[in-house]
Amino acid sequence: MASSRVDLDGNPIKPITICMIGAGGFIGSHLCEKLMSETPHSVLALDVYNDKIKHLLEPHTLPWASRIQFHRLNIKHDSRLEGLIKMSDLTINLAAICTPADYNTRPLDTIYSNFIDALPVVKYCSENNKRLIHFSTCEVYGKTIGSFLPKDSPLRQDPAYYVLKEDESPCIFGSIEKQRWSYACAKQLIERLVYAEGAENGLEFTIVRPFNWIGPRMDFIPGIDGPSEGVPRVLACFSNNLLRGEPLKLVDGGQSQRTFVYIKDAIEAVLLMIENPARANGHIFNVGNPNNEVTVRQLAEMMTQVYSKVSGEAPLEKPTIDVSSKEFYGEGYDDSDKRIPDMTIINRQLGWNPKTSLWDLLESTLTYQHRTYAEAVKKVIAKPVAS
Repeated sequence: MASSRVDLDGNPIKPITICMIGAGGFIGSHLCEKLMSETPHSVLALDVYNDKIKHLLEPHTLPWASRIQFHRLNIKHDSRLEGLIKMSDLTINLAAICTPADYNTRPLDTIYSNFIDALPVVKYCSENNKRLIHFSTCEVYGKTIGSFLPKDSPLRQDPAYYVLKEDESPCIFGSIEKQRWSYACAKQLIERLVYAEGAENGLEFTIVRPFNWIGPRMDFIPGIDGPSEGVPRVLACFSNNLLRGEPLKLVDGGQSQRTFVYIKDAIEAVLLMIENPARANGHIFNVGNPNNEVTVRQLAEMMTQVYSKVSGEAPLEKPTIDVSSKEFYGEGYDDSDKRIPDMTIINRQLGWNPKTSLWDLLESTLTYQHRTYAEAVKKVIAKPVAS
């Protein structure tokens, strides 16, 4: 396998060892699958849980069994972290709190998880001359310039005022009392630290800004494989409503615009970063699909149609209801109007473009969720409430 694979410049790809922090999560599980099935690389998989990668760890007769090791640890307080980074050629940090409902209800945990807890990872990579791929977020862009223009301004339709560019767009956040921006601020500051380590100490780094990666195993279904009171991100919220036969809740009318990219397309981009360090080092990459742009209301309508197709169940007579952001997320919530990625840099450096349409990625995701969760949800709904 190793001898037949070459990078984008025609050089043979040598097997490397990757320390993957957060390997047991949504993105990590798909990246581990890709690395095990299509590459000769080895993975030291670090996480608190391994439910989403158990199929890669057991049985021990799997063809890649010698290339993946799971280490159960929390990077907050584990002395093994530096040693595992030293054993690796590359560290990929996926660890984060990235649930919008937590940003203004658990702002301290959000800031500590996304900034303070990431500091040792950056430090160990820099001090030991290890390459780092750090996962950030599209939320670092905050609000678009266009959102501050009058609602009837024709400039709102000008891409210069809303398309987000890694090397040009400003990062515009709300006031301090809007604690929803605690996540974006923490993520931006760790980006600045990584970038500074590169500039001052020669750290080889790549920063990834995901734009709504969607697919099987994402987030959680409250009360099934997550906390009963939890509020996951928008697509998982809508999936939860559909599985329970409830109307989809549209926050503030669902007017915000978002783009969505299929997880398998996004993982192709990450693999290109891993195997083409000369092209990826020192760069920040948007990874999204600007062709899959919809309002949250349009997303709800499309998901209702797709779920009806995959489940065979008729949609509700009233499939959506409007709720305020204060009611849904609590005091201190704020949001960005649009998140549309510019793809110039990743296309130029890595030749990557997403392929999967919004309908197809929703069909794949909802088929998985219906197959995985439908029976469990029915049992929870049917369970009698104690008096």
